[in-house]
Amino acid sequence: MADTYSFDVVSDFDRQELVNAVDQLKREVGQRYDLKDSNTEIELEEEALIVTTASDMTLQAIQDVLRQKATKRNLSLKIFDFQQSEVSGGNRVTQRIAFRKGLRQDVAKKLSKAVRDELKKINVSIQGESLRITGKSKNDLQAAIALLREREEELEIPLQFENYR
Repeated sequence: MADTYSFDVVSDFDRQELVNAVDQLKREVGQRYDLKDSNTEIELEEEALIVTTASDMTLQAIQDVLRQKATKRNLSLKIFDFQQSEVSGGNRVTQRIAFRKGLRQDVAKKLSKAVRDELKKINVSIQGESLRITGKSKNDLQAAIALLREREEELEIPLQFENYR
């Protein structure tokens, strides 16, 4: 009986950990001497974080604190897509920080091709915003995971491996 094994490759993050990191960010902005009087507003939306503050310098400090809090909560910094900051009313600066989630079609095709070129005994299928990798040997799947971890360095998104069966 020939068993087949599989796993999914996704790009996702823990939403609750992000909420916690943003809460910590808000608390620190309210307490830090250099940020306390900046009248900073931080708004967490479904797909982005909107930061409105006094200047580019305070915006940079807030970005640094956000990176620090996210790292402590084991969130990859690759999930943040820092957009260009804009000057808004009253000499204030607004920046939208979008969240990267899901494998785009071009990235999925690139990863699929890389796995198929390196490992012949593995099947790869693109399923929406994820990849399903199947094979007859667990060792082949482990080799695929190792290959994808190497390729992750050159990508702008984090990869996770789920549903290993």
